[in-house]
Amino acid sequence: MHSHSCCRGKAGCARQDVRAVRVCADQSAETHGVTFRIQINVKELLDTDILLKLVFHLPVNYPSTLPEISVNSDQLTRAQCTDVKDKLLEQAKKHLSEPMVHELVLWIQENLKYVIKQPATVCNEKTTLSKAESTEDAIWMLLVHLDHMRAKAKYVKTVEKWASDLRLTGRLMFVGKIILILLQGDRSNIKEYLILQKTSKVDVDSSGKKCKEKMISVLCETKVQPQHKRFQMFEVKEYSTLDELQKEFETAGLATLFSEFVPPLLK
Repeated sequence: MHSHSCCRGKAGCARQDVRAVRVCADQSAETHGVTFRIQINVKELLDTDILLKLVFHLPVNYPSTLPEISVNSDQLTRAQCTDVKDKLLEQAKKHLSEPMVHELVLWIQENLKYVIKQPATVCNEKTTLSKAESTEDAIWMLLVHLDHMRAKAKYVKTVEKWASDLRLTGRLMFVGKIILILLQGDRSNIKEYLILQKTSKVDVDSSGKKCKEKMISVLCETKVQPQHKRFQMFEVKEYSTLDELQKEFETAGLATLFSEFVPPLLK
């Protein structure tokens, strides 16, 4: 019995929070506190639905002590989840001594898009400072093939924006009907790019309605090797022949990548 009485005051606050947060929350009261597991769908900048899994552990003397918070989401990188957690803890400090779980959930629903808007800046600076000598190790390369672009100008602009926001360099390449995107950058940002590419409404369908990219093939995702040239910027390029495109790959030390992945697209 003792275990329940010692967290009755906190459980009162917890109950207020639970009543307010109408989401799947499971509550387990123990001697060391109460745990809520909350899942919410949040709209991100490009109207993407992001499923956030939040765990709030409320210590015995909550709310005069801050809750422990953990954040997980399949659609966010680990660095972004850490950013979300840090921001939630910052907010929690403003609500010290009053029930806050509901406030924090509302806050992150409103502000998630600003918290994860520029995922690259935080982690890149950390990388540079902590292991400047091995930053090269962390550079990855992605080659994707797109089947078509109906709303080409808008699509191109979106890809350029993502590359810029995520600090990715490389090429968006057109030759005949072939459309390739070659990207280099931090691995977590490459993964983030792929999420955006697959979940955002980037194009229009045959009736002119906005649609997600369903015809995308990831041809290759690999670490940048010493023989590969690093692209300094992201550029959109149109080539009149396949030979021109091949030369671009060869100049970048990517002849093997070209011969392995591009010719099969012509069949």
